Amino acid sequence: MLTVAGIQLACGADREENFGRALDLARIAVERGARIVCFAECFAWPWFPRKAVEENRKLAEPIPGPLTRSLQLLAEQTQAVLIAPVFESGDDAAQYNTSVVIDADGAILGIYRKNHIPDLPNYQERFYFRPGNLGFPVFRTRYATIGVQTCWDNFFPEGARALALKGAQIIFCPTACSTPTGVSKWERAIVGHAVYNSLFAFRVNRVGTEGSMTFYGKSFCVDPNGDFVTEPAGADEGVVLADVDLDRIKLVRDDWTFFPDRRPGIYKDLV
Repeated sequence: MLTVAGIQLACGADREENFGRALDLARIAVERGARIVCFAECFAWPWFPRKAVEENRKLAEPIPGPLTRSLQLLAEQTQAVLIAPVFESGDDAAQYNTSVVIDADGAILGIYRKNHIPDLPNYQERFYFRPGNLGFPVFRTRYATIGVQTCWDNFFPEGARALALKGAQIIFCPTACSTPTGVSKWERAIVGHAVYNSLFAFRVNRVGTEGSMTFYGKSFCVDPNGDFVTEPAGADEGVVLADVDLDRIKLVRDDWTFFPDRRPGIYKDLV
């Protein structure tokens, strides 16, 4: 059995203070047995994309950089894998909504850049983030093979299928969702990843009120049948733990033969 954790964090204006609290919660998760810890979207930043403000572009961080070095040290100290969604200042002069994956020895395994960028009220993300250019990488961590689908990416099922075909056992879905009327839609989309691909999916959402926005939390993990491993959490800051049995993936796939029954030759309309 593998214990994984999501961190529901409420962010204030001070990013360094947010970052420190996030690391404290990650340590609590590890103390409770977590071997993989995922933070929410842009986890240490106040939700700056709600408005297009030129000054906010300066909030981006390089990878590697001071923030990721602190995360690497935490991973090495705790022997935990970390999935940390950050506002990245890329080496190509562009900025991205990026999740950095750090293995249990503190090494950066790689990054995933959010591919689908919305432009909606309170989510002026295209002003800040360029669409991802790294496709759908999987990360073979010490404990499991994982993938990431960040927020809006979860409504484009091709990404989750690509991750599954590459061997992902768990898809982590960091989000920054604040509209209560959308709760069930988000839940169904992420449960769909698990059902259609016979793997685990873990949604990790922000909490707290920032200006007119209140992030509702409700982080959860589902198994390869789409059943809850841990029911949706509340809206409080804290740690959401889930115990996953990776052997269930093969058991479910043996019963539900979606993968051998695929017919890639007829899917050309998708591209």
